[in-house]
Amino acid sequence: MIHGTIAMVDCVIPAAGLSSRMGAWKPMLAYQDSTLLDIAIKHALMFCSQVIVVAGYRAEELIRHYQHQQQITVVVNQDYQQGMLSSIQVGIKAVTSSKFFITHADMPCIEPQVFRWLWQAGCARVVFPGNKHQTGHPVLITAELIPQILALPVTATMKQVLQTGSEHYLQLTATSGIYLDIDTPEKYQQLIAGNKQQAVK
Repeated sequence: MIHGTIAMVDCVIPAAGLSSRMGAWKPMLAYQDSTLLDIAIKHALMFCSQVIVVAGYRAEELIRHYQHQQQITVVVNQDYQQGMLSSIQVGIKAVTSSKFFITHADMPCIEPQVFRWLWQAGCARVVFPGNKHQTGHPVLITAELIPQILALPVTATMKQVLQTGSEHYLQLTATSGIYLDIDTPEKYQQLIAGNKQQAVK
């Protein structure tokens, strides 16, 4: 144990997109005297030893913002406009742990203990916090699957590798924040107003 974290557990957080649905750049939107991305990272680092942030749009700002934080590595997806999978593929190339998490920059409400619960249930190659139809984030993945993920075409989805019938689901409820992505102005306003239950819909 190192400062309450498990050594060598990486968490990949894609933060490369244009935030077109939001109409404002999501990573640096204000939340809890910080930002959406800062809080997502903070919660991950309560368990993980390293967060790998994948930058793209306005990458230089994220590089500058995190350059003095040793537990945060920023990698850049030059082809971020190809979509989320392309950013995940760039991020997992920096993974050094035998298992790793993936979560999102616009999910600041994930309760930190979710990472621990996933880890403790990590007997399967993939562990989701939700259920088969609504999988949620973060996801715990064995590094053995990295070559398969890297081999996916950019038009594919992660589910083609992750949901093969051997994965495990924790069946957590929405109150743990595993479904709450802040991707529209309406959801952001509901979050700021403290109405998380409305925002998750």
